[in-house]
Amino acid sequence: MKIDTISTQASLLQQLSKMSAEADGIAPNSLSIGSDSQGSFVDAMKAAVNKVDFDQKTAGSLITAVETGQSDDLVGAMVASQKAGLSFSALVQVRNKLASAFDDVMRMPL
Repeated sequence: MKIDTISTQASLLQQLSKMSAEADGIAPNSLSIGSDSQGSFVDAMKAAVNKVDFDQKTAGSLITAVETGQSDDLVGAMVASQKAGLSFSALVQVRNKLASAFDDVMRMPL
């Protein structure tokens, strides 16, 4: 049952990465999340955090531009804001699932 949970989490992370890559226009096969390299999971998490940070900074700058009158693209700013919020929520959910899986592993009897 624990192995199934870990594989489900890995599958969700891979799907999240694929959807993010498709949204950014990157070929999905150019991202590799797997056991072929030692730091692939760490690299994937760093990339996800950096992507969320970039989305939030972009949304902030677009909203600031609309508020100061430098831009009339209110719809674009709101879409960027929603995208940043959604990517942050997805990252938090992945973090929560990983913390839960770690707790489950720590509670396993030896």
